[in-house]
Amino acid sequence: MSGLRVKALELPFLSLCLLAVAGIIPAHGSGDVTVVVKEGSDAVLPCSLSTKESISAKLFDWRKAAQIDGHRKEVFMYDAGSHYNNRRPGQSEEFKGRVFHFKEELKHGNASIIIRSTKVTDSGDYTCDFPRLQPRQTFHIKLVVAATPKPSIRTLNATVGVLLQCEVRGASPEPHLQWQDSAGNKLPAEEPQVSEREGRYYITLNANVTKSDLYRCVVTQEEISHQTHEETFVPFSEKVCEDSSCKVAVGWLFGGLVLGAFIVVVALALLVALNRIKILHNRGSPLQEDGSCNTGNSSCLMGNGSGNGTQETSSKDPSAQPLNSRDV
Repeated sequence: MSGLRVKALELPFLSLCLLAVAGIIPAHGSGDVTVVVKEGSDAVLPCSLSTKESISAKLFDWRKAAQIDGHRKEVFMYDAGSHYNNRRPGQSEEFKGRVFHFKEELKHGNASIIIRSTKVTDSGDYTCDFPRLQPRQTFHIKLVVAATPKPSIRTLNATVGVLLQCEVRGASPEPHLQWQDSAGNKLPAEEPQVSEREGRYYITLNANVTKSDLYRCVVTQEEISHQTHEETFVPFSEKVCEDSSCKVAVGWLFGGLVLGAFIVVVALALLVALNRIKILHNRGSPLQEDGSCNTGNSSCLMGNGSGNGTQETSSKDPSAQPLNSRDV
């Protein structure tokens, strides 16, 4: 099983007898065994007597501990050749046609069973009981049927930055979710939203990010030593403000820049207009700025009409008056 570390491996039936020698199956029920399998595969639940005596004519009974409904489940019963697969009544409905024993191994004291096509609801605590032995022997086996779906990631808009949403649906046993950046640092996240239905867990974890990076949602199922992840890259074209006050400040700054540019343009336009008016005024005046005559203006010229001579008069000298015909 890829990605799963099995505490008590699913073994070929010929190897089951070695479990007791290795100390995995305790004699007289003094310890527990955990079997981990992937959903849909077959699970072997080991149970063997340390004496290796034949149990072909004996009674052994497999049961599953009470769970939600509070009732123990009848998994498999064998009594001197009579069992649930040859019309013996009493087996729980969910195990009918799915549980088998190893007939050829009974003579070696092997009462192990195999559950075909496991489901998550098969997970739980099982007992293998020899009620007629002296002393009575009971073995405890824990079965974990693992569902390990990969997480899915969604990128959502947020008031600030981007909201990353990681979702795992139907996982078992219950996983732990964590957001990490590209350096493997744990990111602050909201409280996970967790729901459970028939042993399956549905979990959503949100985290807010404000910078470009490769982000990873890591899903860990510690009970089965399994981990998987999904990644997404979030690009940002510019630095994202950390809070609303930053946004307000940026808004004022942008508005101030626009207003300042508008004032500069208006001022330049006024200067150009005033300079043009001054130039036009100087061209239309008979006197230049130093008081001399602008020869380009005909009003500064005086003559006898022939244009051959001119006489310049000054209004400052009263004796310089023009002569009329009576004075000649």
